[in-house]
Amino acid sequence: MALAAVIWQQVVEHGFGLELVSHRLPFWFLVFALFLPRVSLAVAWLQGVLVPFHLMGLIPLLFAIILPRALVLYLIYLDQGLSLWFVIHLAVAVLVWAGGGRTYRRRRDWERSR
Repeated sequence: MALAAVIWQQVVEHGFGLELVSHRLPFWFLVFALFLPRVSLAVAWLQGVLVPFHLMGLIPLLFAIILPRALVLYLIYLDQGLSLWFVIHLAVAVLVWAGGGRTYRRRRDWERSR
């Protein structure tokens, strides 16, 4: 028990920790963007959450339409740096990007075999 208290004290003193911190991005956005990134980006834009990030022009709009997970990763990096939220979203993005084409190809092959 004393060892855990010493480790916790060192963590607090040095500022290390795996906390789910939210700075300018609201908690609902961070959670909702894991499942529906385009919808969460649209709702955040309508509420004015994205105003501090100065996302103007054609490039952020194209990223929101074509690669919304990449834009969410960029927003989290701007807001928090390499945080636990960034790692969680990066892991989800890699899983989605790695498995998405396989499902489509499997379905297309199944339809051809019928």
